[in-house]
Amino acid sequence: MLNFILKRIGYGLLVLFGVITLVFFLFNILPGDSARMMLGQRADEKSVEIIKKDLGLDKPLWVQYLCYLNDLSPVSFHSLNPENAVYLDDDKYSYTSIVKTQNNSLVIKKPYLRRSYQSKRQVSEILSEAFPNTIILAVVSMSFALIVGVLLGSLSAIFNGSWFDKINLSVIVLGMSLPSFFAAIIFAWLFAFLLAPYTGLSMFGSLYAVDDLGQGQYLDLKNLILPAFTLGIRPLAVISELTKSSLLDTLSQDYIRTARAKGLGKYKVIKNHALKNSMNPVITSVSGWFASLMAGAVFVEYIFDWKGVGVVIVDGLEKYDFPVVMGALLVICVLLVIINIVVDILYGVLDPRVRVVG
Repeated sequence: MLNFILKRIGYGLLVLFGVITLVFFLFNILPGDSARMMLGQRADEKSVEIIKKDLGLDKPLWVQYLCYLNDLSPVSFHSLNPENAVYLDDDKYSYTSIVKTQNNSLVIKKPYLRRSYQSKRQVSEILSEAFPNTIILAVVSMSFALIVGVLLGSLSAIFNGSWFDKINLSVIVLGMSLPSFFAAIIFAWLFAFLLAPYTGLSMFGSLYAVDDLGQGQYLDLKNLILPAFTLGIRPLAVISELTKSSLLDTLSQDYIRTARAKGLGKYKVIKNHALKNSMNPVITSVSGWFASLMAGAVFVEYIFDWKGVGVVIVDGLEKYDFPVVMGALLVICVLLVIINIVVDILYGVLDPRVRVVG
């Protein structure tokens, strides 16, 4: 079991390394000069040179790549001589020194995602403000999809072939084929524009709204309804179909027929025996969809102006604020890798055959 866990962690680290490499080179070969973008109309040659030196952009690309890996690594080298440092920002992160030499020190630190080109704030601070909103949106969306999806799938299995099952099948097909960004536009227009006098919903808004009297912020949960509903449609459709298929398969098992032969009612058999034994594929789907929701919320957040990581990524792209975009992509990747590792380990615990194959 230990070897299986170590293998999964090793695969995850390899994936992270590949993503870091891809993200770095992708954003460093894009056309445009980051220093000139930061300076705007004030971009004279001397100022550009100073900014490039400050950001380390005057170094060869492979040196910049190694320095980027060094910044992201929890165990890294820190220059004690400002003249030899790649960046002029000596206090870019706090660290604990392990081994010191005359000019360098081996240190332990938090991964450093660098600073925003525009606001000069640390990227980690910007993301720490945005990610809680994205996580809340993903959790609420997934909870809505799980509860409603299991309910609709169970009813479709119970009334298999009925008018309800046919309507639910139509909803499933529509939900699986409808892109999230298109659904967000449609629902915003329908429920927050045409039907706004009846729904009381707004097309834009985040978890906290500003008080009209200027007395600070207050929690405005109604702004969560449309983004969560939009983001939860596709996983709801998948969960509903999986629940129906799995429940129908379970109901055809011998032990279910035995339970019915002993006189147990149909609904008691489903509630006490069939449903809980049909949840394995649903749980698998939930784990995968929750990870994808973290990444798929970008367009939905931007359309509804939900102050999460999606808005941060789009704003960063519009302003060529590449450190913010790179940091957001890496954090999303880390979350996806962690979730996949945890799910794989749980599979190995529940099913020993997975450990043999892995």
